Amino acid sequence: MFRPPRLARAWAVAALIVVLILPAAALSASTGEPRIGRSLPATEAVAAPTGAPGAPGPLATTSATHPPNATISAATASAAAKTTPTTTTTGIVPGSVNRTSLDLISTYGVGLRLNFATRRFIADTTITVVNTSGGPIDRLELNTIAARLGGMRLTMVTVGGTPVRATIDDQTIIVPLGGILEVGASTKVRVVYSATLRSTLTGSNWLFTRTNGILEAHRWIPWVSRRTPFNRPNHGDPFVTPVSPFVHVSITSDRVLTYATPGSRVAVSGLRQTFEATNVRDFAFTAAPDYRTISALVGDNIIRVYYRGGFPAAATLAAAKRALTKFEALVGPYPYRTYRLAQTAGGYGMESPGLTWIPTGVARANLPYLVTHETGHQWFYSLIGNDQARQPFADEAATDFLARYVLGLRRASRCSTARLDLTIYRYSTACYYEIIYIQGGNFLEGLRQRMGPVAFWRGMRAYVGANHFQFGSTTELLNYLDAATLLNLRPRYTTRFPSLY
Repeated sequence: MFRPPRLARAWAVAALIVVLILPAAALSASTGEPRIGRSLPATEAVAAPTGAPGAPGPLATTSATHPPNATISAATASAAAKTTPTTTTTGIVPGSVNRTSLDLISTYGVGLRLNFATRRFIADTTITVVNTSGGPIDRLELNTIAARLGGMRLTMVTVGGTPVRATIDDQTIIVPLGGILEVGASTKVRVVYSATLRSTLTGSNWLFTRTNGILEAHRWIPWVSRRTPFNRPNHGDPFVTPVSPFVHVSITSDRVLTYATPGSRVAVSGLRQTFEATNVRDFAFTAAPDYRTISALVGDNIIRVYYRGGFPAAATLAAAKRALTKFEALVGPYPYRTYRLAQTAGGYGMESPGLTWIPTGVARANLPYLVTHETGHQWFYSLIGNDQARQPFADEAATDFLARYVLGLRRASRCSTARLDLTIYRYSTACYYEIIYIQGGNFLEGLRQRMGPVAFWRGMRAYVGANHFQFGSTTELLNYLDAATLLNLRPRYTTRFPSLY
């Protein structure tokens, strides 16, 4: 898949930041083995693979709802940066096209009011959207698990200041734009909702809860996405979200809290704290009134652990230091300045850009693996996105391969050999982990042994280098490995990925 030069895309995004960031900043002033969820040097260059056979990747569809090309092209981004759209003051023109897209530049300005005691949660989000998709759109599909876990109630949805009638479908808020947003045009969408955090860890509640003295909120900001079912028979991640170049979040609480977020704190005023993040696919956070922190430097990166009494903070920090050092040597520099790991109330380990959740009660013997796996997601999820629901191999298998490779923990799967190209909805609870994580990681290890370490890691770094803050896929990952060697790897792919090869 073609990827535009990063410098051209960076120029376009930088030009847009003047328009996008300042309004967002102004907004805040008003408002066992549990599921764990820089350029390459010239000598590492590998020709981009072409002509991938089989079905298109999950983001490269040709339907009106999900158009092809999930990356922002340099041409459309530059046009968006330099062109004043001939639209109304809202950016919307009359008409309809029955089309949306992930291929947008979207920034988020959020004001959140939460009550730690009552678990009340009120979010006011303004999304500034620039259409870089190559075609007109007339709706947004916004993901938030508050729709499924928080009893969410929409209290206001506007487009360009005009109220619209949004609907909720599963974990998706469907926002009609009231007309067409042409290519290069921009508009502002405001979504205000109220919700209640759960009080338990059962099922998926741990993703949106306040229990055991810790508040944890994942996927709470209504984020540009595509409609994806939340229910699944395992702990797979039912999400697909593109990177936002800028997120500005102000949180006002009923008491003093310490927050672990993907962003840096930029302001404090009484009970209101303000955070900013760049190049993130979500903005999960945890909070507790009694968090402590411990930190260390790894090169030019800061690792910080947020914890409460009794949590193995020093062991967590040590494991994160080892993992970050190993992964940078194998697949390239860590993509953020600070890496935060936060103790959660329970549930499972979970990744977020620049932030990892480590649950209370994790066995000390399993802690190095859990921390190492989740740290791997800083590359295979945060840096390189994918459709986690429809192609879990691209992030989970790649991440678990890395974790077990550096820890020397390779083992056989406890489930029979199966396809690696299915969605999370088609694997059982008992075998999802054993197939996608264990068999998937072993498949990549088999490729490493067959190709040899030099060619294998050249291919992996080429894939990572080509997809900084964009979308990758299972097909693209495998094709980059195939392109890195004179061997023909396709026969190995056909039996395990029949829908792709």
